Amino acid sequence: MAKKVVAGYRDASSKDGRNYAKVIKVVKSPKTGAYTFKEEMVPNESVQNYFTK
Repeated sequence: MAKKVVAGYRDASSKDGRNYAKVIKVVKSPKTGAYTFKEEMVPNESVQNYFTK
């Protein structure tokens, strides 16, 4: 199944989106105990901050 490409993360200064990284974080549900994956696009400068939350 194909995914839709989202171009909304780009701005005028970065023409090809190299200033953003796709990060995937494993999150455990407190209710069921099941693990899920949370995907987000974050700026390269805040990748470390994303994982320390």
